[in-house]
Amino acid sequence: MKHRLFLFDLDDTLLDFKASEKLSFVRTMQELGLRDGVDGLFQQYQAINTALWKSFEAGAVSKDFLKVERFRKTFETKGIELDSEAASRLYLESLPDTVVLIDGAQHVCETLAAFGEVGVITNGVESIQSRRIASSGLSKHISFVATSESSGYAKPDVRFFEYATKMARSFVKDKTIIVGDRLDADILGANRFGIESCWFNPSRLANESEALPTYEVASLHEILPSLREFAAA
Repeated sequence: MKHRLFLFDLDDTLLDFKASEKLSFVRTMQELGLRDGVDGLFQQYQAINTALWKSFEAGAVSKDFLKVERFRKTFETKGIELDSEAASRLYLESLPDTVVLIDGAQHVCETLAAFGEVGVITNGVESIQSRRIASSGLSKHISFVATSESSGYAKPDVRFFEYATKMARSFVKDKTIIVGDRLDADILGANRFGIESCWFNPSRLANESEALPTYEVASLHEILPSLREFAAA
């Protein structure tokens, strides 16, 4: 295997954020006294949250604004009078307790850590992501965690990847690969930074973007065979 530095996105690549997100959202609403219509409210929240994250990645809004605004806007849209700041706090407190691993995450991180160095690259909230990684049991295989919060830049900004690779023990471009589920952040970022990438695409979506992954897998279990096969070719 030619690669020695493996940079993994966290949410929906190693950790099932969709499952964790819903569990935390439901728990938050229950603590705020809301029990009816939570599923519909969650769908509204997801759409608003996704749009705000895209704005954050484009540099249009701050992360502190995003954390509260997604709840304020959700409540406003549905005409619900709840404290958006309290909702944000309760939700973020809950996330580290609702960690769900993607199938194969433990094995792939353990195996690749024996070949080289595994790092996590994430646009998520630093304190929350660190606690979630600790809860996941993956910490012993991960050398470092690079967040947009600590770097000052978000994926796919090249400056984020420059920051992340400086955290590694050793960085050689042609021996580094990014694994992530998002074409517009992980794969496009890898393209711009000039390193290889592996698109984790469990839903087998069509790639209609400008981002060009080096490899594509539908399961984390496919990563090791793919990297070994191409290294031997």
